[in-house]
Amino acid sequence: MTWYEGQEDIIIIPLPNDFDIDINLDYLTREKNELLYEIDNGNIRRAIAIGEDRFLIQISVIDNKEMVVQILNETKPTEPWQQDTIVMYIREWFDLDTDLTPFYEMAKADPLLQKPAQDYVGLRIIGIHDLFEALCWGVLGQQINLAFAYSLKRQFVEQFGDFIEWNGKQYWMFPSHEKIAQLNPSDLETVQMTARKREFIVGIARLIASGVLSKQNLLSLNFKDAEKKLINIRGIGPWTANYVLMRCLRFPTAFPIDDVGLINSIKALRNMDRKPTKEEILKLASPWKDWEAYATFYLWRVLY
Repeated sequence: MTWYEGQEDIIIIPLPNDFDIDINLDYLTREKNELLYEIDNGNIRRAIAIGEDRFLIQISVIDNKEMVVQILNETKPTEPWQQDTIVMYIREWFDLDTDLTPFYEMAKADPLLQKPAQDYVGLRIIGIHDLFEALCWGVLGQQINLAFAYSLKRQFVEQFGDFIEWNGKQYWMFPSHEKIAQLNPSDLETVQMTARKREFIVGIARLIASGVLSKQNLLSLNFKDAEKKLINIRGIGPWTANYVLMRCLRFPTAFPIDDVGLINSIKALRNMDRKPTKEEILKLASPWKDWEAYATFYLWRVLY
């Protein structure tokens, strides 16, 4: 249940039992070059687009029991449907509708997950709401380190994104697929990505703009069919597909098995002097059935 208070556009979202804001803030603050949200004294501020309207929301958490959401930039009350859209966005961003009890029960008996699940109880898979953003982030991150990927994202957002200005600060939103679909790959030359990545991103934007590719359609498919459809897109391989299936489409069985972070985490936890093979990872992951995405996310957390 969610409820709203008065004319100040304050929204209250009750939180599930297995939620810890400090653990999730640790994840959100892991990269100082992030520009799509701001964290200030435990408050999260983010600009989001709903149709033609732009909202700057601020999220605070009380005793890990409820989120208090304020809309900072509105001079008039928001419509109920807009408030509902904001709530849906936040619930999806923090994966609030997933019951983690079965995951923690499984992890208790798992040699790899036991300690991470205990250390980071309350951590949620922080999602990426927009399909175009998720696919772009996957493409930008291919074959480069995380710090450089964040640098590319900042360049891309500042060149082609939109922002809200509030109290002298700019709050950025990721470029829309509609805008990028109208560009040529050469128009993205101001961003330090490869020519192939520019082609991939414009191609993805055009697929979404044409309706050939949509979040709604992918969510209507089973996991294997959704994975196959993504891999058939130019520039999207198995790793990027599973990353998007995990963080945007919320398939619990998504498993980016070739991920460098996953491999390094397993190597560290098992004190190995070499990288685990794919066969070894599959064997280790056999107890994680239906929780592969959360297992991966918690193992990533070990490295931060």
